[in-house]
Formats: sequence, C-alpha cells, structure tokens
Amino acid sequence: MIIGLTGGIGAGKSTVAGMFQALGIICVDADRVARELVEPGSPVLAQIVDHFGPELLEGEHLNRAKLRQLIFQDSTAKAWLEQCMHPMIRSEINRRLAESANDSPYQILEAPLLYENRLETLCAVTILVDTDLDLQMARALQRDGSTPDTIAAIIASQMPADQKRLRADYIIQNSGDLTDLNERVTRLHRHLIDNPIA
Repeated sequence: MIIGLTGGIGAGKSTVAGMFQALGIICVDADRVARELVEPGSPVLAQIVDHFGPELLEGEHLNRAKLRQLIFQDSTAKAWLEQCMHPMIRSEINRRLAESANDSPYQILEAPLLYENRLETLCAVTILVDTDLDLQMARALQRDGSTPDTIAAIIASQMPADQKRLRADYIIQNSGDLTDLNERVTRLHRHLIDNPIA
C-alpha cells in the first residue's frame, strides 16, 4: 500500500516522514528524486542550463535558490521546468516504489505537490501535515534561507490548505512540539497497520 504524504512548505512533511522511517516504513521523497535528477553531470541539469543559462550554476551544482526564485517570478519558466522534470520524477518514483514494495507494511510517498502534480493517483490514501500559516512561514524562512517574498510566492503557488484538507484522508496537525507530533504519527501508524487498505 502506498500512502501519499503532503503539506505546504514548512509544514513539517520531512519531519513526519522521518518519524515514519523510524517506525520501519519505506519513504520515497519526491523532492530528493528531483534533486538527484539534477546532480552535476546529469542530462537534466544540462537541459536546464541550456534553457536558462549558466548563471543558475554554483560551480558544477544547480543553485536551487536562484532557480526557485526564477520559476516563482516567471510562469513560463515554471511551466517549462515542470514539463521537463515531472515525467522523469514520476518515472523514478514509480521505479523506487516498485523496488521497495515488499520492504515495509506500507510505503510513504512524500511530495509537497502531491495533489498539484496528480501523484495522489499512485496512492491508496493521503496524509496532510497541517499547521497554521504564521508557523509555516517562520519554519520555512528558518530552514530555506529564502526571502519572505519567495516563501510567500511558493505558498501562493501551492494548492490552498483548505482544499488539501478536503482531499486528505488523514490530517496530522503540526502546531505543537516534536513529542506531540511523534505521538500523532505513531497513533496513525498503528491505525494503518491495524486497518490495511488494499
């Protein structure tokens, strides 16, 4: 069984995914897949540099902050990047999920754009990690090193939280401390083990 895990930037998806991993669950991270596809020397990175120019490189590496700023200011650039990357990301996610299908009672597909990129079609159920907007913004600023305007643009480009709440099968509220969050994850894990979905 594949379970989609999503939430806005700074909501705590990766923290929750790590808690599921500590419980023995295989997690496939769509963002990590995307990062690996643009490693130095990769054909995808070459395409991006050919399209946008070498100013997006920092040495041999893609400067993700510059790319993020560019695509959230230019919808044409964002559309081109998505058309280039999304089919390859989906293919690699499918490969990794198939490869690890028997390695844990269920698998987690962690994807910030689970609904936006229709990755929920790969999942039996979905989990939303939810938090209030002020906390989300503060966490994202602390973690990413991006500007407040860039973080606000990322949040605005994602599906609104109220729509995600309507689509999610489970919601993990992440407005407390890590102990509280871990208890919520552990309870949901036990529920998923006790009530498998075919």
